[in-house]
Amino acid sequence: MAPKNNKAAGKGKGKDASDDAGTKSKGKGGLKAATSINVRHILCEKHSKKEEALEKLRNGAKFDEVAREFSEDKARQGGSLGWKVRGSLHGDFEKVAYELEPSTTGNPNYAEVKTGFGYHIIMVEGRK
Repeated sequence: MAPKNNKAAGKGKGKDASDDAGTKSKGKGGLKAATSINVRHILCEKHSKKEEALEKLRNGAKFDEVAREFSEDKARQGGSLGWKVRGSLHGDFEKVAYELEPSTTGNPNYAEVKTGFGYHIIMVEGRK
């Protein structure tokens, strides 16, 4: 599933672009391919609960505060999963997460994806 509410949506459409150094950039927005990301998420079992969490984010609530209130997993520290390397996350979750541009919890750039675990709202704080 493609990222939703991604502020970078529409940028970098088409084939991967090259940066000034001639190395390949990954995906939308011209992001360089990262080997690890610092990722947060909000996991909701029910679609309606995910929609409530999204509404709070749209109204300006901080991502980590919404995660503490709505997330139904063990990542209770504001939804933080920490630094994750490629291949360590669920396939669909990982694909969406690695397409996101880094942002802050106060002004999150987030995306949604559904996996066998439920509905996720994902944001990335850093890439390396």
